Amino acid sequence: MSFHEVRFPLRLSLSVSGGPERKVDIVNLSNGREARNRRWRDARRRYDAGSGVRSVADLYALLEFFEARGGSLHGFRFRDPVDFSSSAPGDPATGLDQLIGIGDGETAAFQLAKTYGDAAASHRREISKPIDGTVRIAVGGGPVAADGFVVDAATGIVQFAADHVPAEGVEIRAGFEFDVPVRFDIDRIELNLEAFRAGRIPSIPLIEIVP
Repeated sequence: MSFHEVRFPLRLSLSVSGGPERKVDIVNLSNGREARNRRWRDARRRYDAGSGVRSVADLYALLEFFEARGGSLHGFRFRDPVDFSSSAPGDPATGLDQLIGIGDGETAAFQLAKTYGDAAASHRREISKPIDGTVRIAVGGGPVAADGFVVDAATGIVQFAADHVPAEGVEIRAGFEFDVPVRFDIDRIELNLEAFRAGRIPSIPLIEIVP
């Protein structure tokens, strides 16, 4: 499967609707109780890009992007309008935002991740599509200089330089902005200009993928 390291037009994504989906099997038992089983370890995000289309120029930009991706053939980057940063909405990303690992004195590569949770439970989401130039790293509470690590923007893996490998027991934290890897969940777009001018917005579903 092919993935194009290009982003869905930002101006179209700001008003997109959608979010995470979970898959849980629920069985009603004869005693009136339920048995619940989680089928997916991670959530899968779905969006409708049609809600971001506001003009004929937007329609053309969408059509052009769809054609360049070959419909659902190639994946691409998409900025979630709500969840795109390691920090809380409105707060700048810092190197202390997210715990991504504990040093052992030997391991030099760590996967970017974001943790969601509260006192009852938490979930760790791997981040594979960070935005180049936004990643900040802290080791043991102190910032790491830019020449002390490199980040693969296509995988989200942080690789420390040989003289910056984290010591045993120290926390490695990161701050970053990121995109979601998605594809079109359709192979056909129906555009009706008169219907659009009358207020009917086309449905353009997107679905998260593992690139």
